Amino acid sequence: MNQGSRSRTSRITARQRKKRSTGLQLATRFLVLCVVLGLLGIATAMVIRSLSQHGASTAVTVDLPVNPELNPVEAAALGVYLSANQEALHTAFGTDATPVSFEVSSGQNASQIAEQLAAQGLIGDAALFRSYMRYYGLDRQIEAGVYQLAATMTIPEIAQALTHATPPEITVRITEGWRREQIADFLDTQVGLPFTGVDFLAATGVAPSLPQGTALTEMGLPPAATLEGFLFPDTYQLPADATAADLVERMLQNFDARVTPQMRADSEARNLTLFEVVTLASIVEREAIIAEERPVIASVYLNRLAAGTKLEADPTVQYAMGYHADSGEWWNRSLTQEDYYSVDSPYNTYLYPGLPPGPISNPGLDAIRAVIYPATTPFFYFRADCDGSGRHRFATTYEEHLNNACP
Repeated sequence: MNQGSRSRTSRITARQRKKRSTGLQLATRFLVLCVVLGLLGIATAMVIRSLSQHGASTAVTVDLPVNPELNPVEAAALGVYLSANQEALHTAFGTDATPVSFEVSSGQNASQIAEQLAAQGLIGDAALFRSYMRYYGLDRQIEAGVYQLAATMTIPEIAQALTHATPPEITVRITEGWRREQIADFLDTQVGLPFTGVDFLAATGVAPSLPQGTALTEMGLPPAATLEGFLFPDTYQLPADATAADLVERMLQNFDARVTPQMRADSEARNLTLFEVVTLASIVEREAIIAEERPVIASVYLNRLAAGTKLEADPTVQYAMGYHADSGEWWNRSLTQEDYYSVDSPYNTYLYPGLPPGPISNPGLDAIRAVIYPATTPFFYFRADCDGSGRHRFATTYEEHLNNACP
């Protein structure tokens, strides 16, 4: 063979070797891809089959798509791992259902959170939790916040919970019969509340801002009136960054929702404005201790109003007297005969006829209903029963009233 022939044969052999090498690489890659796809398919089938055997827990995970950012090898490996640990995934780590406060700080990753969950006794396997979060892409959906978790929750339940942070809230419970200043004092005792009692008084003072589209806006307030009486007593959930105006708006909207259009129409049928109803209800709220007596007490005051006699309601004197530094109370529970006639205020219904200028407290719904739907009675008088039960003795005449006095 001459030199030229050997050169051509060498070049042909090199090309053949290159083709064989390229073909082998392609075959190898194809084989690897087939293996990976096969493993991924098997893993996915195993996961879905296992999930379908866990009752209610299926709804937590089976609808979740696999993290599209995973490469096929990692997805297959995680799928097989999760499938092999389905029992651990869907078995709660503990039996104590007591809520545990769990905080996720901004910037924490899934590994740190998993270790924290394990440290607090909420999960038993941090690696399994991380793998679950990674497989479904939940590790990128975790939200910072404070969560209420329990050891009776499974890993899928905890994982889902951590992707839906609830903004922290502050609970404020306002009691029926409190006056504005009492509410303000109470707010100053609430830890974490972002506003003060002074802020609340400013938001509820004369010429306040009223939410649009409510009965109170349509009715309006007398020029010198505050929001006393319309600050509906209830339990309120406030965001951590709430303002006094936020609380006041919720109280007014609550009042508007509770005092229905039918109730307002029925009060008008009794020739009472909404402002007059709330004013009288605020007195009934302070007088009544026993719930079923509210409509009867309301009937006494309505009978007096109809007859043109003075209301002579002790709470109106107490309201006019204001805060008592000696007792630390806003309501003087030890009124004397001298107090009834020495406290010169238009709120003192022993001195001035008719209703006081405005509400003296913030009544609850039952007191408001008692004024709109009072009992029908002949009573003009009542006084506390002598047994200390909080009940009252009612009378039609003054003589009967005197006879009801305690020995």
